[in-house]
Amino acid sequence: MKYGNGSRVDFLLEDPARPPCYAEIKNVHLMRRSGVAEFPDAVTKRGAKHLQELSAMARAGAQAVMLFLVQVGSARSFVLARDIDPAYGRAFDAARAAGVEALARRCRVTKTGSRSQRPSPFENSR
Repeated sequence: MKYGNGSRVDFLLEDPARPPCYAEIKNVHLMRRSGVAEFPDAVTKRGAKHLQELSAMARAGAQAVMLFLVQVGSARSFVLARDIDPAYGRAFDAARAAGVEALARRCRVTKTGSRSQRPSPFENSR
């Protein structure tokens, strides 16, 4: 689904009784410290653009969600890798200030699929 300035949203959830919900999903598989999953694993201008688009949707009255799916089974928490992409960190902070919700969920990945297990706490998210 196209929205904003030429972006495509991962999911647009609609219900006549609620504002639309724009959801972006990022797969998280970087772990440089034991138990701590991180995103991004490289500079991601496109990821920062997605955050800006979600911010615009939130300011317009929609619900906007950034979901980080942690696919490292031993991860106990999640943090932004601000040292890898400081611009993404700034875009994330601006998105949160605009009303974008941020969630991190740990997944159990097997040969037959992936299943969300439980929330992963944000560590040092600022």
